[in-house]
Amino acid sequence: MKRILFTAAGIFAFIALHAQTPAADSSNYKSRKLKIEEINLVSSYYKQDGNNAAVTGGIGSQKLTDIANVFDIKLTKYDKKFRKHTFDAELGIDHYTSASSDKVDLSANSSASHADTRFYPSLTWSRENEQKGTTIGAGLSSSTEFDYQSFGGNISFAQKTRNRMGEFSAKAQVYLDNVKLVTPVELRNPPGNDSYGSASRNTYVGSLSYSQIVNKQLQLMFLADVVQQQGFLSLPFYRVYFKDASVHQEALPDSRTKIPLAIRANYFAGDKIILRAYYRFYTDNWGITAHTADLEIPVKITPFISVSPFYRYYTQTAAKYFAPYQQHTNAEQFYTSNYDLSAFNSSFFGAGIRFAPPKGVLGWQHLSVLELRFGHYAKNIDLNANIISLNLKFK
Repeated sequence: MKRILFTAAGIFAFIALHAQTPAADSSNYKSRKLKIEEINLVSSYYKQDGNNAAVTGGIGSQKLTDIANVFDIKLTKYDKKFRKHTFDAELGIDHYTSASSDKVDLSANSSASHADTRFYPSLTWSRENEQKGTTIGAGLSSSTEFDYQSFGGNISFAQKTRNRMGEFSAKAQVYLDNVKLVTPVELRNPPGNDSYGSASRNTYVGSLSYSQIVNKQLQLMFLADVVQQQGFLSLPFYRVYFKDASVHQEALPDSRTKIPLAIRANYFAGDKIILRAYYRFYTDNWGITAHTADLEIPVKITPFISVSPFYRYYTQTAAKYFAPYQQHTNAEQFYTSNYDLSAFNSSFFGAGIRFAPPKGVLGWQHLSVLELRFGHYAKNIDLNANIISLNLKFK
């Protein structure tokens, strides 16, 4: 969800900034000065519609639009020991409008929750010892919107094999979140109370991966994660309607363990076609089991123009705490009517087109890549969405 909205002044400023960066004298030169490696501007527009809004108990409009920009800048330098340091700074801004979020107050024509803006900056650092084949890294991130505040940190390590054909990597991440307890209007005590409490939600992630160049045609990567969440894992403004027509806040356990396992394969079928395949298996202790299969086929039309059709299929079982509108009872300890936790399958398909001329896009030497992508997303539970995105890369 990266929005298609740029200012010409901003783009020209970034080009001018990069144009002042001195180029390396040769491929063997190790710059001791901090230099700009690349700049990315990614924008998109996302629009969806559906009829299973969790805010209104699993029924009602899910119309939503999201407009977003992400600006990313990567800088590099070598230290006295000729180790490569990479600094990556990213700033993202999303603005969305949501028909379902507007129904936190069912009686209002338009409430304060119908729209929000999210800011999510991050900063990462890595140091690569090219002689030893090792890389270490660390990062910090933040995400802020009206009812949610998140702070994240991570550390990572990677080691290449002796022949540089394989690489093992490990990463640990933590996210410390604070959820503002915005409850449905009719459940506030006293009625009309607009002061909100808060609750914490912490997420811990351990990741392992191994990549291998099998031969000049085939590359493989194996990935495994363990995710542990603790704290307030419900959303306070999600309603649940019981069989007796009473209304309640969503209630879910305060602990969740997720285990995704995946394999990725890239096969170079000649000079013009690449097959990129991906499969992921997922399970958690809430009862969800899921499978994802993804295939993308970049095809080079000319030496600097390629198209990439893609298709992704996803299917999952329902969480043991899910039931539709007016199906839960007072006998249950945990309950939700959020259809993201129901059984469903989905398809996401579309295509991208990429321009990377050797003299720069439209003759701009530093604008090295322009990519435009469109995708259509559909669930079999009455939800459809479209997304269009634009990526500009400056080098």
